[in-house]
Amino acid sequence: MKSKKQLPIQRIEPPFWYAGMYNKELQILFYGENIAQNFVETTEKGIITKVTKTENPNYLFVTINVKWDHAKEIVFVFKRNNKTVFTQKYRIKQRRENSANRKGFDSSDVIYLVMPDRFANGNGVNDNDKTTTEKYNRELPGGRHGGDINGIIQHLDYIESIGVTTLWNTPVCEDDEEEFSYHTYAQSDVYKVDPRFGTNKEYVRLASELHKRGMKLIHDYVTNHWGLQHWMVQDAPTKNWINTFETYTQTNHKRTTVIDVNAAKIDRQQCIEGWFVPTMPDLNITNPLVLSYLCQNAIWWIEYADLDGLRVDTFNYAEPLQMAQWTKSIMDEYPNLNIVGEITQRNHGILAYWQKDSKTGEIHNFNSNLPSVMDFSLCDILQMVFNEDDGSWDRGVTRIYDSLTFDFLYPNANNLMIFAENHDSKRLNYCYDQDLQKYKMAMVILATVRGIPQLYYGSEIGMAGDQYLGDADIRQDFPGGWKEDVNNAFTDEGRDESQKAYFDFTSKLFQWRKTKSVIHYGKTTHYIPEDNIYVYFRYNENESIMIVINNNTEPRTFPTARFNENLELYKTGSCVFTDQSIELKDDLSVDGKSFLILELKDGILK
Repeated sequence: MKSKKQLPIQRIEPPFWYAGMYNKELQILFYGENIAQNFVETTEKGIITKVTKTENPNYLFVTINVKWDHAKEIVFVFKRNNKTVFTQKYRIKQRRENSANRKGFDSSDVIYLVMPDRFANGNGVNDNDKTTTEKYNRELPGGRHGGDINGIIQHLDYIESIGVTTLWNTPVCEDDEEEFSYHTYAQSDVYKVDPRFGTNKEYVRLASELHKRGMKLIHDYVTNHWGLQHWMVQDAPTKNWINTFETYTQTNHKRTTVIDVNAAKIDRQQCIEGWFVPTMPDLNITNPLVLSYLCQNAIWWIEYADLDGLRVDTFNYAEPLQMAQWTKSIMDEYPNLNIVGEITQRNHGILAYWQKDSKTGEIHNFNSNLPSVMDFSLCDILQMVFNEDDGSWDRGVTRIYDSLTFDFLYPNANNLMIFAENHDSKRLNYCYDQDLQKYKMAMVILATVRGIPQLYYGSEIGMAGDQYLGDADIRQDFPGGWKEDVNNAFTDEGRDESQKAYFDFTSKLFQWRKTKSVIHYGKTTHYIPEDNIYVYFRYNENESIMIVINNNTEPRTFPTARFNENLELYKTGSCVFTDQSIELKDDLSVDGKSFLILELKDGILK
């Protein structure tokens, strides 16, 4: 039996590119057996600016100048001994109209975080794939459960009905690990959607279907590491493509060493170069070939899938200067895009350090170029504060007040992603033992303070889970996403009474927020909490909203005179959830473990 003839080129990355980009330089990776033995040129004279050969003869990195603004096909000619061995066509496509000016997500949006494998199975045919190792097993808590892109598309009506404007999926690129591959953070091919989720074209369709609704799509991007099964880990282009030590070394996770002026060099090195886990090799982003590859890959996905933003995993686990270059390369192409970085720190000074134009970065002459960071400090507070009934000076709702007093550190506090939970934390409803009132209070905070609120799939129907019981407990399947599910919480008639109570509240709150520019972009005045009651105002030139949070178990009545700074022009407030009109000159009464959102009326703003 004859063996299959090996193609001279097995991979080209990026597989194609676009005309009219800000950066005219394009690094093309050609991969094939001993391909570096060849001399390469193009029929388009003068566009090759650099050819890089590495110690691995299976790679050629060819840099060209894409100087034209229209679609074009280039022919690469590979020669040996002055004779043509083979040729390869390469497409430069036309960009979408006005692509460079695409607008990213901002504080007018509400983000919904979904783990595709756990949300809905829209196509049972792709539950297994012959090219990937791990197979469908819904009985295994940490296994592949079959959720996919089609399942998300089929339930966009549901997602939109919550008041959500933006979808963030955990990574969709292929992850070929033998187990726990459902989370797809150990990617094996970063130009290919995992076939158990669907195809690249289906991912493009997801973006298109969202855009038809005026909604947005955020792509979860990983710069710090790949998976062990990534084809470039299996056959690395260079010896230093991956960070390695003499023996396996895990990161110490001490991200403070990255910015600590007193840090020992070895501690900083282990943080940045150590592997996240044994199955996630750490990328050496200081290698210019790696950095260029990652920059282009992110830009390719934005352009190809028509994305509205990026969430960057483990942003501060890689060398800061190179991460700043990576971010700048994207923002140069798309100045109005938004990128949010996962900075798993609770200290506001450290969080602020990583936001673009931060003054705290000046000690290192550093600017991350990163528009947004995730507010982990507020997340931690929202998971505990409504269990604290004593209202002492440093507990209860005072924690929220104190957290917001550090907003002066951030170049743009309104561009922080705020959340009460995500796929790596305890679920909010577990923290509060599925107490609906406490859930409501946390959601009111998310909906009304500065920043971009992010919700986690399923909490809006009361789903709970404990991180310490394992990741699977906080990443359970959404009920109704599989044909065999008895409970279908995607529909009003399918929800039980508890699910309905959670959903109806969440939907009403965030549908209301969707229309309120005063919440999106308005200023804030907040008052020091007294007796575990927190009062704050969001206002602009045309509108003012008063929010009252009573964290006591019993009702409270209190005078309004203290808030005259914000109330002097108003006579009444309309309660958002009851439409009740409340006289603002009288004492205010609030039920225990409850809140008021009042739209102020009858005033003339200065």
